[in-house]
Amino acid sequence: MNTAFEIAKRISFYKQKNYTRFIVRLSIAATAISVAAILLTFSIVNGFQSTISSKLFSFWGHIQISAVGGAGLIEDPKVTNKIKAIPNIQSTSAFLNQTIVLAKDVEIEGLNAKGVSDFTSIPNLIKGRCIQSNSQSPSKEIVLSKNIATKLHIVVGDQIRLYFFQKDQIQERKLTVVGLFHSGIEEYDLKNVFVDIQLLQQMIQTPATITGYQINVKDLSKIGETQNQIQSMLPDNWLSRASTAIYPQLFDWIEVQNINRNITIVIMLLIAVVNLITCLLILLLERIPMIGSLNALGATHAMIQKVFLYQASFIACIGIGLGVLIGLGLSLLQLKFQWIKLDESAYLIDVLPIQIQPLQVVAVIFGTAIICYLSFLLPTIWVKRISPAKAIRFN
Repeated sequence: MNTAFEIAKRISFYKQKNYTRFIVRLSIAATAISVAAILLTFSIVNGFQSTISSKLFSFWGHIQISAVGGAGLIEDPKVTNKIKAIPNIQSTSAFLNQTIVLAKDVEIEGLNAKGVSDFTSIPNLIKGRCIQSNSQSPSKEIVLSKNIATKLHIVVGDQIRLYFFQKDQIQERKLTVVGLFHSGIEEYDLKNVFVDIQLLQQMIQTPATITGYQINVKDLSKIGETQNQIQSMLPDNWLSRASTAIYPQLFDWIEVQNINRNITIVIMLLIAVVNLITCLLILLLERIPMIGSLNALGATHAMIQKVFLYQASFIACIGIGLGVLIGLGLSLLQLKFQWIKLDESAYLIDVLPIQIQPLQVVAVIFGTAIICYLSFLLPTIWVKRISPAKAIRFN
């Protein structure tokens, strides 16, 4: 029988009228709150970074190919076939950007028309459908953002006019609005519309001209490696760049959340450690007569230390367990019911996002347990300084 374990279990869970039960419960509650706060912080930051990154990548892809100096490219099927052969490539599609004027009745708006060849790449569609076309002629359909549709009083099914200016001539096309998208990134929602790339090429009278290629990868951790592979097979004056490098201000803002996350975790761990050390010191003071009696009966300092280490371990394990239940429970409730709403104009999303990563949960459990155990060692060293004679007389 493990004598130290049995003594620790008895003094921890035996119902008695003293401060022990209150101190133990308070320590368990503080530990549980700290662990729950850490898990919630991880889940929220993960969800925030994943959701915002997905929105940004849905507009631009993970990697873009363009001409040096910003000039247009001539579409080259041989290059795209080489790129698609790279194992980490998920999709490759050409796009063409052109400044246009969109008109509905008397309402007009200057916008950027993004011509796409892969209509399924139109992001964040919330109403209607994607553009459809046949191979014989360009599609006369358009997808707008909800913001533009609201501003110009347009609904799905309306006819609009598209104007493009070239060489002192005005090209006009009548298009049907078939869908609305909404990303929550107001800067882009108010400036972009999606059309068939062949329609824009027809309007500017250069059938093979494109702005560049938009590439999506399978493994985000290998974007840099994949971008270098692509660059090695491109013609002269063609440049491949990761979207994180093209739009650093937004992606840097996302990465800043890691700093906030780390600060929160350190503060929560410090609270848990200080609380447990204080709790153990109080328990030691309350049990000084017991320590003296055990010493008088021949118990070693190591065995007495184990008693309090076991007792502190009970507190830490119960607190960590409750914290995991609370943290994961609240995360799953938000994930399912989406009760907490956000200001989309400030956060780019309208619901608090949650993403639970099992490895992070396991790391929090074991990391907190190890830190707590190490913090228990400090107050138990004080046991060696207690004189048995004085401890028995201690009141």
